[in-house]
Amino acid sequence: MDDQTKLEIEAAAFRRLRQHLMQDRTDVQNIDMMNLAGFCRNCLSRWYQEAANERGIEMTKDEARESYYGMTMAEWKANYQTDASAEKQDAFKTAFAENVGKS
Repeated sequence: MDDQTKLEIEAAAFRRLRQHLMQDRTDVQNIDMMNLAGFCRNCLSRWYQEAANERGIEMTKDEARESYYGMTMAEWKANYQTDASAEKQDAFKTAFAENVGKS
């Protein structure tokens, strides 16, 4: 497989993952994803921002999230985010520290 075809297939797989998380499974909470898999929608938007920045494209965290989510974080939270239990919040602190860092 040539590099361009590989790039196109990887991009298509990313778009399908985004569709799955943003349209098909809006019921799955970010905190659950982070606790189980070590990443969530916010991680994906951060990786998107980092890739843009590496290519000299200035993009803030909020701009990356809006681009990835297709709406502002406030809109996403109002439409889809539910309250997390204290147990889930504690697990998230550990998962975040292990997978993202202490920043």
